[in-house]
Amino acid sequence: MPEQRQLYDYWISKAAGRAMPDRSDIHPGHIPRLLPNISLIDVQSETGGCRVRLAGTRLRDVYDREITGLEVDELDLGDKRDYWVAAFRRTIEEGKPTQGIVRGPRVNKEHLVQYWLKLPLSRDRHSGVGMLLCLDYFQSAAEDESLMSQAMA
Repeated sequence: MPEQRQLYDYWISKAAGRAMPDRSDIHPGHIPRLLPNISLIDVQSETGGCRVRLAGTRLRDVYDREITGLEVDELDLGDKRDYWVAAFRRTIEEGKPTQGIVRGPRVNKEHLVQYWLKLPLSRDRHSGVGMLLCLDYFQSAAEDESLMSQAMA
C-alpha cells in the first residue's frame, strides 16, 4: 500500500540513522493525509501492556466506538486476539517495523481486509520501545479480491 510506504519512509527519515526515531521526532502536520488511519500506542514498560494514546477517525469507524484511552486488551478482537498480541509483542521486543494483512480484523468486520504497519518509537532516544506509531488501512474484502484478480491478469 502506498500509505504504508509513505509512513515508513517518513519514519526512516526521522530515525536519522538511529534504530528508531523518538516520539518527539514525529509531527502529525508532516503526514496529514494519513492521520485518519494513524494510532499511537503507549507501551507500558512495567507491565508490557499497550494503551491507545490516540486513534484516527477511521479506527473509530471500524471499532464502532472511540478507542483512544483503551488498553489493547479491551478491544473487541474476537478470534484475532492472539494474532494481534503476537504482532504488538514482536514489534516491541525486536524494536523493528512489522507489517501484515488480516481479513476480518475484529468481530463483525469480516467484510474488511486490514493492511497494518507498526513502527517502534523510543521515549527518550536511549531506552527501548516506548510507543508504536501504527497505520491501519481498511478496504472491503470484495474490493481487495477484485484488485488481486486484476493484478494477476
